[in-house]
Amino acid sequence: MLAAQRRSEIIALLERDRIVRVSHLVSTLGVSDMTIRRDLLALHEQGALEKVHGGAVVRAEPSTAEPGFEAKSARQLAQKEAIAARAAQLVHPGSAIAVSAGTTTFALARHLVAIPGLTVVTNSVWVADLLHSAQVPSHTVLLTGGLRTPSDALVGPMAIAALRSLHLDTVFMGVHGMDAAAGFSTPNLLEAETNRAMIASGRRLVVLADSTKWGVVGLSSMAALSKASALITDTGLPQTARQALSDHIDDLLLVEPDEHAIGTEETHSRG
Repeated sequence: MLAAQRRSEIIALLERDRIVRVSHLVSTLGVSDMTIRRDLLALHEQGALEKVHGGAVVRAEPSTAEPGFEAKSARQLAQKEAIAARAAQLVHPGSAIAVSAGTTTFALARHLVAIPGLTVVTNSVWVADLLHSAQVPSHTVLLTGGLRTPSDALVGPMAIAALRSLHLDTVFMGVHGMDAAAGFSTPNLLEAETNRAMIASGRRLVVLADSTKWGVVGLSSMAALSKASALITDTGLPQTARQALSDHIDDLLLVEPDEHAIGTEETHSRG
């Protein structure tokens, strides 16, 4: 196996498990301990991972790092689609919902087109544009005002004022990160404040987050894990994270990513 192939395999394993150990890589890739250590050093110098004693971990982004919408759209596509399809099953015709900004919630919006009679409140330029373009006669789409972030969320006092006057059935929210201590977080202070107002406007919070969001902590927390009635994520979530989330969230829904169909689901219910 060429060095480039080995290193690609290492990155794939790291994205799945969030941590890799030299001993495991030696047996998995069939090369020497020294070869693996050279690979990890090279990947560390490229900024692809963080080298630690005995292995490597995912390189932590600064808590203020905020990728743009298009950059995030290219990540975890199969996972996001499976999560979005499962979330759409929780939307009842005729209900009033909020959909936050984000690429996973944008994937959800594509499924909302097929559900009649919805009132959709969103601070996402992309979600509002998609639903407007679909021209579903029975839909009402409300776009909050506000300042536009790098991820194309509308945030700030105008958005917050609009959300505070609403009473919605369910809030569907994407997050930048989720962590046992920090809860659900974002790198943008105004977005955190806006999302808190959105959460308060709904009777139920459903969080949509692929497994790579576990352990990521943004600058500002939006809500504790226990605030979510349900979390939809993918089966790449480590077992330790599943337990930690199940301790706080009533319904942890795990979907199997699939390029062509909605994945199968596992359900972990608290209590």
